[in-house]
Amino acid sequence: VQLQASGGGLVQTGDSLRLSCAISGRTFSDLVMGWFRQAPGKDREIVAAINWSGENTHYPNSVKGRFTISRDNAKSTAYLQMNSLKPQDTATYYCAATQARAYRIVPSDYDYWGQGTQVTVSS
Repeated sequence: VQLQASGGGLVQTGDSLRLSCAISGRTFSDLVMGWFRQAPGKDREIVAAINWSGENTHYPNSVKGRFTISRDNAKSTAYLQMNSLKPQDTATYYCAATQARAYRIVPSDYDYWGQGTQVTVSS
């Protein structure tokens, strides 16, 4: 299974970005997806998770109302729409996948990881 993340960049406070994660090598609808981020010196943390069908999602309070995770099973791609970005959102963002029906929120629950894409929000 290969995950290819894209869409990061340098933006200003209040701007938006959309990250994409394209999956290959596995039936996409067999997988649940998660987006994580990791800033220098900090642990990797969940920012969004979605179940196999897209009906159920999870967000931590730090991004709730600003970030939206979605998936297109026909395109084998997951997305993370990030609005109202803040400097504290600066991190390397990773997409992750694992075979399940319900979403997962712990990094160790995921078997497959993308390469990471950098998001930098300037003040």
